[in-house]
Amino acid sequence: MVGSVRRTSRRGRSTESAEGGIPPYRYGRRVTRVDYETHGVGYAGRRRADPRIAAAIAGALGDARTVLNVGAGAGSYEPGDRWVLAVEPSATMRGQRPGDAAPALACTAEELPLDDDSVDAAMACVTIHHWPDRARGLAELRRVARGPVVIFTFELDELIGWQRDYLGPALALEIPRFGTCEEVAAELGGVTRIETIPTPADCTDGFFEAFWNRPEALLDPTVRASQSLWQLVGPEVEEEIVGRLAADLESGRWDEEHGALRERQSYEGSLRLVISDPA
Repeated sequence: MVGSVRRTSRRGRSTESAEGGIPPYRYGRRVTRVDYETHGVGYAGRRRADPRIAAAIAGALGDARTVLNVGAGAGSYEPGDRWVLAVEPSATMRGQRPGDAAPALACTAEELPLDDDSVDAAMACVTIHHWPDRARGLAELRRVARGPVVIFTFELDELIGWQRDYLGPALALEIPRFGTCEEVAAELGGVTRIETIPTPADCTDGFFEAFWNRPEALLDPTVRASQSLWQLVGPEVEEEIVGRLAADLESGRWDEEHGALRERQSYEGSLRLVISDPA
């Protein structure tokens, strides 16, 4: 079920925050794009759509019968009860789509080979931070959809506090790539609204906030392999972040400060739907 509606705009924080906020980036390696031809290997096995998030996305699509899914990857969150056309530039990701998945075009968000108003709705799930020109890509989604455009993304300033603390060096690079949800709404245009999706305690997707009360999962390199932020900072910073978390879990410090989270069933953190209807 979708949580609270945060803002409504015609153009377009968790109560828990890390002490001192996101520290400045202080390492030599700086990568701003992730190569999914290499990073995407095995991705489909580690990132599985969560049914509760999928239901929220399906609800935002309304009664649309034809849907364009841009930055579709291996097909997570594509509705199975509608006609879908996917767009995915990475051959590695297209190769992981199930045999019964929607057909996928090898092109980018910024140059969609579709006429104006050619589909009922368009969607993009956890992908816009990878687009070289996010504003242009979002404008293209708005151009080709005669109904809603649904963007599943993150408001990283609202990430649960302990992750903002431990993941700070990586988030310093991720936050500018995502942009704020208000910026995304403005770039989409139309009549926009921003909705919060609660993150379930047993979330089946593998993005980092899925483990808001299961911190041990982030110690697993196979889990981190499907999270692109580690590609931005490189092995030195990854080792430092993971080592600090491992030490605090072993000593009991993490549980002393955050252990109550383990008893909660969901958390309203950074997950957002940015929805644009035609003006």
